[in-house]
Amino acid sequence: MFYLSTRNNEISKTPSEAVLEGIAKDGGLYMPKTFEGAAFPMERLTKMSNKEISAEVISLLFAGDKMIANEKGEFAGAYELVSKAYDGKFDNEDFAPLEKVADAYVMELYHGPTCAFKDVALQLLPQLISSAKKATEMKDEIVILTATSGDTGSAALSGFSDVEGVKIIVFYPRKGISAVQERQMVSVDGKNTCVCSVGGNFDDAQSGVKNIFANLKLPEGVKLSSANSINIGRLAPQVAYYFKAYRDLLLNGEIKMGDKVNFVVPTGNFGDILAGYFAKKMGLSVGKLVCASNENKVLTDFFENGVYNKNRSFYVTNSPSMDILISSNLERLLYLTCGAKRCADYMEQLKRNGEYKITEEELAKINSEFDAGFTNGDETIKTIKDVYEKHGYLMDTHTAVAWSVYEKWLAKTGNKDKTVVLSTASPYKFSNSVMNALGQGYDGEFDALSKLNAYTGAKIPGSLVDIEKKPVFHSVTVEKDEMMDFVDKMVNTKTWHK
Repeated sequence: MFYLSTRNNEISKTPSEAVLEGIAKDGGLYMPKTFEGAAFPMERLTKMSNKEISAEVISLLFAGDKMIANEKGEFAGAYELVSKAYDGKFDNEDFAPLEKVADAYVMELYHGPTCAFKDVALQLLPQLISSAKKATEMKDEIVILTATSGDTGSAALSGFSDVEGVKIIVFYPRKGISAVQERQMVSVDGKNTCVCSVGGNFDDAQSGVKNIFANLKLPEGVKLSSANSINIGRLAPQVAYYFKAYRDLLLNGEIKMGDKVNFVVPTGNFGDILAGYFAKKMGLSVGKLVCASNENKVLTDFFENGVYNKNRSFYVTNSPSMDILISSNLERLLYLTCGAKRCADYMEQLKRNGEYKITEEELAKINSEFDAGFTNGDETIKTIKDVYEKHGYLMDTHTAVAWSVYEKWLAKTGNKDKTVVLSTASPYKFSNSVMNALGQGYDGEFDALSKLNAYTGAKIPGSLVDIEKKPVFHSVTVEKDEMMDFVDKMVNTKTWHK
């Protein structure tokens, strides 16, 4: 398997190289040269464990690379990496349980150490990077550079904390995340970690990171990489839970092999839903992939009219991890739709004008696979209340966005296929909004966390118990135009923490 830049097929890397680089030198994202030969063995799916499914996905997407090889073969090597990543890190072996709610299923992806879906990928990515360094005999220190809208940061810090030969810098919008999300990050005490707030929104932080990748002159012996879903090593592990959900539906007798299953995904950066499309390209019987957005509905508008336009108002919402106007992973879908040259042209238009428009033929091709919808903050709150009162199921704001879009989409289409709604965060990460939805009072966000537990009886995740008492190790803040200088200073600093 080789990986090509979405903007230039002449740039070709091995899986190890693609994982280590994170982003191509031309600004493109790495994509498999082909999905041929990466067909998942569906005939064995019902007999596979969760870790075996993950190992199979990794061994197929990174086939032929020493990163996943050991003396017993690629699958054994991939299984070894998955075991190191997941064993003892989640509430139980089922890292993505399905819960039946009304006529649909909710896939809970928040049972990891930071209570968000990104744990599934970001516990495995450090293992992949460490193995890729050995495979390529790289001696350089790697600095992971990441922008977060709330969840990627804490999950990446959890995964990379004190990993040998790697340092990590996380940027987050100063006023764009919840107090729980912020405390999860600033309380990490890993000696190789740095957390920094940025004046601006997530798009400002993400654009700053991309600019640093493109222009920072690094000292000898240091290389940059990414933990965002722009890194194929971050995206690939997420493919596995789509196969896992399908297996569970088979075992539950909800579907038969070959039946199509829809997935509704709350998304801002488009990585989580793109992983579902990868699963489909690898042979999973996926019906529609429904992209759910909040008021920052740049993706909904794109799927409706083929115009991607980031020149619009930015809304700070009660689903902050989706407050994004530049959805980086959409570039990978464009590449699959229209090829590298047109993809590069569209990305240049986006950079120059803040918008681009695809052709009617390209839009029709995309809409044959995807659908989209959005919901506003009031509808999100109402959804949390309604689902809890009618079905006894407690969900966070991002899951509520997806559920609201699911209900609208179902009413519009009348689709009869089984549907899975992805739940991307614990309700305790956004307890103030959930308490508002339930009509309950509280005194600050941390108090809302305990009051939510008292009101609903739902167990507080262990990592969030008394989180407000955890010490703060990171208090640095910069403006968006100071990010380059800050990273330059940090990569030239030998010791970050004592």
